[in-house]
Amino acid sequence: MAPQREHWASRFGFVLAAAGSAIGLGNLWRFPYKCGEYGGGAFLAAYLVSVAILGLPVLIAEIIIGRSAQKNPVGAFRELRASRFWPLVGWLGILAGFIILSYYSVVGGWILHYIASTVLSGFQAGLAAGQFHELMSSPARQIGCHGLFMLLTIFIVRGGISSGIERWNKLLMPALFLILIGLTIRSLISPGAGHALRFLLQPDFSQLTRTGILEALGSAFFSLSLGMGAMLTYGSYLDKNTNISSAALEISALDTCFSVMAGLMIFPIVFSCGLDPGAGPGLLFVTLPEVFAQMPGGRMCGFFFFVLVAFAAITSAISLLEVVVSFFIDELCWTRRRADYTLGAVIFVCGIPSALSFNLWSGLTLMGGKNIFDLLDGFASNILLPLGGLGIAIFAGWVLTHGEKEAEIKRVENAFHFYDIWHILIKYITPVALVIVLLYTTGIIGLLSKYF
Repeated sequence: MAPQREHWASRFGFVLAAAGSAIGLGNLWRFPYKCGEYGGGAFLAAYLVSVAILGLPVLIAEIIIGRSAQKNPVGAFRELRASRFWPLVGWLGILAGFIILSYYSVVGGWILHYIASTVLSGFQAGLAAGQFHELMSSPARQIGCHGLFMLLTIFIVRGGISSGIERWNKLLMPALFLILIGLTIRSLISPGAGHALRFLLQPDFSQLTRTGILEALGSAFFSLSLGMGAMLTYGSYLDKNTNISSAALEISALDTCFSVMAGLMIFPIVFSCGLDPGAGPGLLFVTLPEVFAQMPGGRMCGFFFFVLVAFAAITSAISLLEVVVSFFIDELCWTRRRADYTLGAVIFVCGIPSALSFNLWSGLTLMGGKNIFDLLDGFASNILLPLGGLGIAIFAGWVLTHGEKEAEIKRVENAFHFYDIWHILIKYITPVALVIVLLYTTGIIGLLSKYF
């Protein structure tokens, strides 16, 4: 017999935990450089529209499915519709969570290494690129930091829902926002603040290309941790008295607010130093450390910045591990302790090839000339997540009845008819948007554009 299902101790704890799952490296890493690459404020405007038509509807759908079934992603679809097909959508989420955490933990290890380096030696001008290369080329450091990050994740998930995940999110999320606010204020008094504010808050839609719009759609979907079963799993621990629509709006608002504040923190620094705001992923581990090395008080700012990034990474990692753990608890009746330690260890081992992709196995290239790390990232992000999100949207829009959905969403009668708007989006608009995202991330749109 499966153990009695745990629940969140409070609505506030659920919102913080779900926001913690959504807020991760994508907000501090992907969003700023994509925003910098595709026109600043114009990209932000497209991103906000994308959250409304794609991110928020799927988020509500995941929570509805999870709370209605009170089970893991596979068990939820089986519980709501006894067929062989729909549980496959749940399997996509579990597989995506497993794969993403295996390499996400490697990146989390890099962040822990940067925190330690900041404390021990600080940043040195002209050496940021060399320091990053030194980390990448060391198998021992990569695997050791990856293991430490996984241990922290296992430790938090081991405590369960209210005593582990909820309690730690109540500590980490406020601390995360306090650090972000402090760093943003520090950044906004720099010489590049005026330029940054105009860049981010005054849209120039002539800079927004078709590719930029597609990137905004993808960013809105990926930023909210959708398609991997995390929100579905968190929703399964939710009590029946919580208003799903208002909670989802708060989660989306927190995630979006964090992304915008991350831009307000990073862009003034970038413009003050005359750097390119669309510098790409290297912005986090090479460009900013170089800036910290040259600015007054840079060592302390750098330390708090990487602590901020570490908190964001941890809150996302625990939701990924919980997706996999919940399946083994529900379906195989494992104890939480057994599932947490066993699966955490397996994911750690599976993450070792990603850690070795930058050193011992750097010469090993697979499909498309990608190393193991990039191949796993591309497979999970470009295929599994959009497919999972599409399955969830179709299930919520076309398979669940009005009665089933209304019973969970606690329909609120007001001038905006929230349920009706959501239902139209999840049934017609969101699936189309997700098909576009899937065609874009798999490169099919790029191929078609060459002929049409």
